[in-house]
Amino acid sequence: MPWSNQSGGGGNGGPWGNPGGSGGNNGGPWGGGGGPQRGGGGNPPDFEEILKRGQDHLKSVLPGDGGGLGFKGILLAIFAALVIWLATGIYRVEPSEVGVELVFGKVVGQTGPGLNYNWPYPVGEVYTPDVLQVRETSIGMEEFVRGTAVNQRDVPEESLMLTGDENIVDVDFKVQWLIQNTPTGVSEFLFNIQNPAGTVKAVAESAMREVVGASRIDSILTENRALVETEVQKLMQSTLDSYKAGIQVTQVQMQKVDPPAQVIEAFRDVQAARADQERIQNEAQSYANRIVPEARGNAARISEAAQAYRDQTVAEAKGQAERFTKIYDAYKTAPDVTRQRLYLETMEKVLSKNNKIIIDSKSSDAGVLPYLPLDQLNKRTAAPAGGNN
Repeated sequence: MPWSNQSGGGGNGGPWGNPGGSGGNNGGPWGGGGGPQRGGGGNPPDFEEILKRGQDHLKSVLPGDGGGLGFKGILLAIFAALVIWLATGIYRVEPSEVGVELVFGKVVGQTGPGLNYNWPYPVGEVYTPDVLQVRETSIGMEEFVRGTAVNQRDVPEESLMLTGDENIVDVDFKVQWLIQNTPTGVSEFLFNIQNPAGTVKAVAESAMREVVGASRIDSILTENRALVETEVQKLMQSTLDSYKAGIQVTQVQMQKVDPPAQVIEAFRDVQAARADQERIQNEAQSYANRIVPEARGNAARISEAAQAYRDQTVAEAKGQAERFTKIYDAYKTAPDVTRQRLYLETMEKVLSKNNKIIIDSKSSDAGVLPYLPLDQLNKRTAAPAGGNN
């Protein structure tokens, strides 16, 4: 249809200008009278005339003075809008983020840090999750900031758990996790689970209840807390992997492990008694470790001394027997000489151990012979010398 002005009239004031060039206000697109069948005298609208007046109005808006120039203007406007739309596909990925590109709702690739491009909305879409941020989820307690202080509120419905020996324990713990930085992990995190933080919290509570339910309360309260944390982390990771959640659990940290508040004092008394029991057992074991080696050493020393005494006695007996045999052989050869020799040796042994007084029957002093005790003199001389030292 040509874009020429076929109205032959002056300015119409808009695409719905009054027909015939009259100056009255028509009140609507259907000519005078304010609308069809309204006001009593309106004629049916002329569609061809309306279309012509719309072409005149569009021509006055677009640049140029002809049909060809107006069409080029439309193309230029469409092209500019297309360029602006395509430019909105430029996006930036931060160093700690990963860009996930979608085209018509399907994942087509991932991009690294920097400026990247993807089809703009609604054809394409980009998600940029932070894969290096370590997120933290608390179970059994709620943290809230009041001023500059961070306060906590216990949540009994999450923290109270039943142990394997049918006791109740109050467990508060935290879970640290992050997005798996793998080609499939990021996509799984974005599209496989609707509420990642809620999922982690539910899985953590379920895993802790399972591990606590298989343990005794005394082991949880004392030495097996690290083992419980490790088991909960393994169980959580296995469950999240089965969900294909794209989440990596980095740490499970138990904040508080206590019996219920109503019986905590009794449990503390039991723990104190068990601590005393362990202390006494350790002291007894230490005493046993000290005294048993000493007893074994004394037994070995006595046994070796007895062995030495036995060997000495046997050796002396054998020597005496051989000596007696040799003396007997000598006695058979020279009885008088041997008898005299035995007498002198016996007297030497006997007299050497006793004090001796020499009596001379020929002396004028009642037979007592004075003598010089040289051995006593030597002892007296050595004693003062030692005392001075």
